Amino acid sequence: MRAEGIHVQLKLKRPFGISRETRSVQETFIVALSQDGHTGYGEATANRYYGVTVKKLLQGFEELKAFLENYTLENPEDFWTQIKRKTGNFRFLMAALDEAAWDLYGKLKRQPLYRLWQTDITNNPPTSYTIGIDEIEIMKEKIREMPWPVYKIKLGTDHDEEIIRSLREVTDKPFRVDANAAWTPEKTLRLAGIFKDLNVEFIEQPLPAEAWKDMQKIKNKSPLPLIADESCRTETGLANCLDAFHGINVKLTKAGGLTPGKYMLKQAIKKKKLTMIGCMTESSVGISAAAQLLPLSRFADLDGPLLIANDPAQGVEIENGEIIYSDLPGTGVKFFVSEF
Repeated sequence: MRAEGIHVQLKLKRPFGISRETRSVQETFIVALSQDGHTGYGEATANRYYGVTVKKLLQGFEELKAFLENYTLENPEDFWTQIKRKTGNFRFLMAALDEAAWDLYGKLKRQPLYRLWQTDITNNPPTSYTIGIDEIEIMKEKIREMPWPVYKIKLGTDHDEEIIRSLREVTDKPFRVDANAAWTPEKTLRLAGIFKDLNVEFIEQPLPAEAWKDMQKIKNKSPLPLIADESCRTETGLANCLDAFHGINVKLTKAGGLTPGKYMLKQAIKKKKLTMIGCMTESSVGISAAAQLLPLSRFADLDGPLLIANDPAQGVEIENGEIIYSDLPGTGVKFFVSEF
């Protein structure tokens, strides 16, 4: 294979706030793997919470480049096993490479990935549109600007109840609430009781990632489902998540790509848990990869391309919450930035 990686700055249409930070730019790393005249693309965004920068991703990629360029892709799952060892289990880098490998594999086979996997894409859930933390009037304005079938509302402030009650003045569509690990057990149970009557479907990651004992205490008391995000990173920690939460949010970047992401969702389904495929503000490269797992998901949060102003690729399209797949092979990605 030929292997190349670049740093891209994704400019957000509006400042995006969560409980930990507000940002206007999303730094991302995009990798291209080429073989026999075809090129597959993958992506991993930088993330301060997990201590991952594009510089680290580029360094890890360069250290792996000789291996990649002496490798012939035949089976992406075997490739993932190899890069897990070669990268020292660096999941963000593994995600970009794994996505690119599956995209390339589909292109080599001349089939969309969802067809190669024989998955039914006709009854997929709609993706939510995320409203980041901001002044309440600005949050209202974002909803008015983007009529949508379901919204994900970022919380983690000292006035979270006021936010939800105020947003209910401008829409009656379902909400999904994401606290990004900012709440206490007491606050979780109190707000869950209130939010249930305000058409909130579930609460995502209410407590800090390692608060397993507290999660066990509140899980069966909560009137709303509690979905793991920061607590649910990879397949190795999956058992704890399935035990402590009602469901999991799988994000390819932190999981390590499509290979472990598909496994995690299937295991959750076996345990009769709620499943969700999410994103970390990726471009159409990462979102088109994640969309391949929609048939395994009860909920979806794949709005990355809707939040950025300079998407460097084309892939799946999003119309009023619906993910529309391309008939192009692989994940359907066409990259159009000149660096490659």
